[in-house]
Amino acid sequence: MAKQLYLECNAGISGDMFVGAMLDLGADFDELKRILESSGIPGFKVEMNRVRKAGLDCNSFDVILEPGYENHDHDMEYLHGETYAEPEEYEYNEQGHHDYDDHDHEQGDHDHDHHDEHDHEQGDHDHEHHHDHGHHHHRTLRDVMEIIDSVDMSEYAKALARRIVGVLADAESKAHGVPLTEVHFHEVGAIDSIVDIIAAAVCVDMLDVEEVYVSKLVEGCGTVRTQHGILSVPVPAVLNTCEAYHIPLELTSTKGEFVTPTGAAIVAAITTKFERPKTFAIKKTGMGAGKREYERPSILRAMIIEEREMEHTDYVSAAHENDVVYKLESNVDDCTGEALGFLMESLFKAGARDVSYIPCFMKKNRPGYQIEVVCLEADIDKMENLLFTHTTTIGIRRQRMERTILVRDVVSFESDYGAIKAKAVKIGNKTRYYPEYESIAAICRVSGASFQEIYNSVFRL
Repeated sequence: MAKQLYLECNAGISGDMFVGAMLDLGADFDELKRILESSGIPGFKVEMNRVRKAGLDCNSFDVILEPGYENHDHDMEYLHGETYAEPEEYEYNEQGHHDYDDHDHEQGDHDHDHHDEHDHEQGDHDHEHHHDHGHHHHRTLRDVMEIIDSVDMSEYAKALARRIVGVLADAESKAHGVPLTEVHFHEVGAIDSIVDIIAAAVCVDMLDVEEVYVSKLVEGCGTVRTQHGILSVPVPAVLNTCEAYHIPLELTSTKGEFVTPTGAAIVAAITTKFERPKTFAIKKTGMGAGKREYERPSILRAMIIEEREMEHTDYVSAAHENDVVYKLESNVDDCTGEALGFLMESLFKAGARDVSYIPCFMKKNRPGYQIEVVCLEADIDKMENLLFTHTTTIGIRRQRMERTILVRDVVSFESDYGAIKAKAVKIGNKTRYYPEYESIAAICRVSGASFQEIYNSVFRL
């Protein structure tokens, strides 16, 4: 069975939070450090430390920038202060923007997606940065890809790092309205951002993860200072990534930037399912700490999980019955009973989870029926087409609903009349049996026995 990873992003996600959690799960820090040093990127070193966040023991992955390369990523007054004054010595680029990009702000982490800070790649200073403020070097997508290709890591890790950068580049390209070849990567060009992306890819490779589950990303609100000015949270690159990859996003009323562009790009690049498995065993838990201080502690919890083994081949698993369904609803007062009967048959054949008719009184006291159809999201179009085709309705209401379903098996009992199929439903340490209608009806047709007699025989076993 493939190794599975579940990311719980209730406090957002950033590059260094992700790497910290992966190291806590068992990725080799010494080997990661060796690989990062092979990149030839100047001006940084990495450390791993144990820290306490909200009283919890967490792992912190730190990219420490040398003088001249440092940035504002963890400067809360710069990121969120309303009266922050720029020191005179800060360099500005030709557009008049400050060379530091705070977005990257990854939660305080340095995923930095957005910044370019002094490393400034991209338009900040040259790679060597000799504090030559008169010379700006803009790091392009090609430059970043060449760095990745030069690193002494596996081909899988290189491909994953390139994918993360590509996701981020697409988001920035759309945000600024320029072709990929013209994007100046303050975000992915910053030293700490490149390090976070390479480290993330290497850690995924080390842990041999094949399936990744993320139920949603939780984001804060308010504004954050960036090189492009003060922007609303979520920043454009995060919104663009969530839109392009259909990542569920929950906005909260807590002030702060919890999801950074690099964090969102990592999620988009590695996730195989945007949902949480219904039942699983936890093999190991890792906690990655962010650097920013918000009301909601910046902690990413990651779990290596294993879906529970099925005891029967005909087991109905959570994967086949989601815990999220949709209810379609419409009222009609001019449909015949025959039409409604045919409709119900058609809906069940098309995959409806449930269909019901509720008598009601409509306009002008006309008796009618409220039609309710429960289905999966993927089947909505089919169900609505059947409703429009086989009834007189001109409108359908739709509602997303979460439900709790009991684990069940389909089992077979031997009775005096032959084999009878039933659902075995577990509630705590007890099991209930619900005979299948068609199984009993088939025996009734052959034996001539009553339905109730055969039904009760199951409960006497």
